Amino acid sequence: MMHYQKNGQLFKCGVTVFSALLFILCRGETQVGPTQQIVATVGKSAVLPCYLETPVDDMVVEWGRPDLSPGWVHVWRNNKEILDFKQPSYTGRTSLLINKLKHGDVSLKLSRVRVSDEGTYRCFIPALGQESFVELIVGSVSTPSIEVISDIGGRLVLQCESKGWYPEPELLWLDAEGKILSAGPTETVRGPDDLYTVSSRVTVEDSDTITCRVQQSKINQIRETRIVVKFYFTSDPDFTTLLIIAAVCITLIFICLWKVTRGWRSSTSSSFTQKKIFKC
Repeated sequence: MMHYQKNGQLFKCGVTVFSALLFILCRGETQVGPTQQIVATVGKSAVLPCYLETPVDDMVVEWGRPDLSPGWVHVWRNNKEILDFKQPSYTGRTSLLINKLKHGDVSLKLSRVRVSDEGTYRCFIPALGQESFVELIVGSVSTPSIEVISDIGGRLVLQCESKGWYPEPELLWLDAEGKILSAGPTETVRGPDDLYTVSSRVTVEDSDTITCRVQQSKINQIRETRIVVKFYFTSDPDFTTLLIIAAVCITLIFICLWKVTRGWRSSTSSSFTQKKIFKC
């Protein structure tokens, strides 16, 4: 008996789904393809696409995020936005392209994009039973900076830092040929704004063009900064410096001795001459 009831429920469910599909097909509308991906930059605007094959007069458009509660991002009804149950974080930041509605373009414009806006959005047209999904990927990038930390014994320590990234990026050190250099571990800090700061150090012992590259594959972004490092000593700089200092010191000593000796001779000669004159 219980088995029969379950089958009956499954049958009713199947009929309901079939009816809904038949309704959509009869109206000549279909779901708009698979989930689309849109990449947006923090602080900029983004347009989430949604189109109808057949425009509808006085249409109702519902934009939402299934993962939020309340999940309404923008609801359009009776030629105006309905603010009831709207997710507060989107207040004042969403709009439809009014001049394009008559052409079936019900895309959503999202202003001042935030990291928290990342997620999947649902565009739903109740009158047509049509829905489509858009995945918004939020990104933020910045150009790295290189600083000389120390220069001791012919070993140059460089530090690269880049602030304001999202998602978390990867930091690499490269030589002039594009080969990855062995460097210290990357330090990553996530700030209260959810943006990442990355930094790393590398030690350089030879003249080269060094590149700090910060990249994020998900948003397909790369930022680089280069620095040219030149060492002017082919041997150990410390040893060479000591030789130069020693040579300068010895030269100065010889000069001083020469002047002292010359002065002593002049003084002796003058004294001897005075004595001869006195005797005369």
